[in-house]
Amino acid sequence: NYPEFSAIKPLPLFSSARGMHLRLRPANKTTLSNSSSPLVSTIKFNNYSTTSNQRLDGAESPVAKSVFISQSNDIFTNLALEDWLYKNFNFTNHHILLLWRNSPTVVIGRHQNPWLEANTALLAENGIKIARRNSGGGTVYHDEGNLNMTFFTPREHYNRKNNLEIVSRALFREYGMETEISAREDLVVDGVYKQISGTASKLGRPNAYHHCTLLVDVNKVNLSRALQKHNKGIKTNATKSISSPVKNLCEVHTHVKLEKLLGAIGWEYLRTCPLTLQDLGKNHIAKQRGFQLVNPTNQWFPGLDDLHAEFSSWEWRFAKSPKFSVTRTFRVPQELLGENKFTNEDLTITIDVNKGLVEDVMLTVPPGLKAAKGFSGEAEVVTSIRGQRFSEEAVTMLQTQLSNLNTPEQTRKSFVVKCMRTSILTLEDENDC
Repeated sequence: NYPEFSAIKPLPLFSSARGMHLRLRPANKTTLSNSSSPLVSTIKFNNYSTTSNQRLDGAESPVAKSVFISQSNDIFTNLALEDWLYKNFNFTNHHILLLWRNSPTVVIGRHQNPWLEANTALLAENGIKIARRNSGGGTVYHDEGNLNMTFFTPREHYNRKNNLEIVSRALFREYGMETEISAREDLVVDGVYKQISGTASKLGRPNAYHHCTLLVDVNKVNLSRALQKHNKGIKTNATKSISSPVKNLCEVHTHVKLEKLLGAIGWEYLRTCPLTLQDLGKNHIAKQRGFQLVNPTNQWFPGLDDLHAEFSSWEWRFAKSPKFSVTRTFRVPQELLGENKFTNEDLTITIDVNKGLVEDVMLTVPPGLKAAKGFSGEAEVVTSIRGQRFSEEAVTMLQTQLSNLNTPEQTRKSFVVKCMRTSILTLEDENDC
C-alpha cells in the first residue's frame, strides 16, 4: 500500500527575489485520513504497480510536487486562494495541484455576461451563488458532486493536455475507465459525453495555471436549470459558452466516489514526472511533498481577505460584463387597450447596459395603452433608472417613480413594472409578462 503522508502545517511567509514563498513542514503524527476537511473524509490507498523501464534512467527531476486540498467549500474563498497562489508562490521547483469543492455555484469566465449565461433569477431565488473567475472560457456549474482541480506551474512548464492525461490515467488505474481527450481538450467518455465540465487557463509571467472541473455526482437537474440561457434580444460581444452533453462519472462506474477519486488523482499526480509525464512509480512519491490540507484564511495567506472581497463583489461579478443591450417586446392585454379598435398591441423595452449599470432605456408604448402621465410614446419616467444597477435595484427605482405619479392607473403601471422586471431579472419571452 501507499505510505500515509502526514498533513502539514504552514510556517510564516518569507520574502525573496521571486516573491512570497510558503514554507511547509510535516505535523507530528497527524494523518490525512484523520482530517476534518469537508472535502476529504478518508482516502484509501491501493496497490499500484509500475515497471522499471518507466524510470528516467535514474535521473532525478529538480521539481518537487505537492497536492493542496482546500478545506473551504465557498467559491469566493477558493477563487481567492487560487489567485493568491498564482500571484505569490514560486513554482520554479515546486509544482502544485490544488483540489477543491464548492457549494452550489455558477462560475462564469472572465469575459462573460452572467445575465446571458445563467438563469440569474433562479439562482437568486434558490440561494445559488454566481461567481466570475479570473480565467477565460465558458460557464460551469459547481456543487458538492464536482471535484475542481488547479494545476500550478511556471509559464514555461504549462501543459494542459498533460494535466488531463494525469486525470485520465488516474481514472483508468483506479476504475479501469477509458477516457479520451477531445480536440477542445475536454475529457470525454464514449466519445460523446463530456466529463470535464469546464477547462480554462491563466497564463502570466512567471506563473500559469490550468483548472478544470470533474463531474463525479453532480445534480444534473440543477445544473440544467441553473445554466438555462435567455439570450433572446440580447446584443453583446461577450464570450458565449458552447453547450455540451455531460455525464457523471458515477453513471459510468457505480463505484466512483469523490473522496476515493481525489486520492487517486493526487497519487497519480505525485508519481508522474513534472517535466516528461512519465510514470515514475510509487517510489517517486516518497520524494515528493505529499498531501497538504490548506486552511484558506488570512492568517495562512496574508491578503486573502482582500481577494475574497474582490471576487465576491457585485462590481467584479456583474459590472465586469462587456457592454450589452436587451430588447423585449410584450403583448399588451386586451383589457388594458381601452377602445376595441386597438388589438394585438405591443410594448417594447430597450435597455443599454454598460459596466453593469443602466446606461440608457427606451420604452415604446402603443397608442392603445392609455397609461398614466409619463407613459405616452417613449416614456420619460423610465429614464429615472439610468445609472442604476441592472438588477432589482432598477425595478425598485421605477416603482418609486411611478408611485409618485398622480394617477389612478395602477393596473397599467403594474403591467409596465412587471415587463421591466422580466426584462431585467429573468430575460424571458414576452409570454411570461
